Parts: sequence; structure tokens; C-alpha cells
Amino acid sequence: MSRIPWVDKELCISCTLCVQAAPEVFRMSEKNVSQVYNPTGAPEGKIQLAIDGCPVSCIAWKDA
Repeated sequence: MSRIPWVDKELCISCTLCVQAAPEVFRMSEKNVSQVYNPTGAPEGKIQLAIDGCPVSCIAWKDA
């Protein structure tokens, strides 16, 4: 089964670490919280590094 990254916008603290780790997948929204704009834009390993680097654990995998 395929999976895609997902951001809990309520928990996001706008640190931008995910954008720095995988700019092909994440960007900051108009409300200055992380969003997934291209869920398949990078290899899963690179996305996992962004997930692991999130200081508040607001990014996770969900089934596509």
C-alpha cells in the first residue's frame, strides 16, 4: 500500500525544518504552517528524514 506524508497543522510550530529537509515536498502555507504540496516529490527516505527532524512530531505517514 502506498503512503504519503501528512502535517498536523494544529501542532506545527513553523520551524521550517521540514522545508529545509525536503523542499520538493513541503512548503510553508499562507498561515505560516507547513503543508505537503507534492507528496511524491522526494524519495521516502528523504521524507522520513523530514519527519524524524520535526521537533514537535507533527508530520506522519498516512495511507494514500
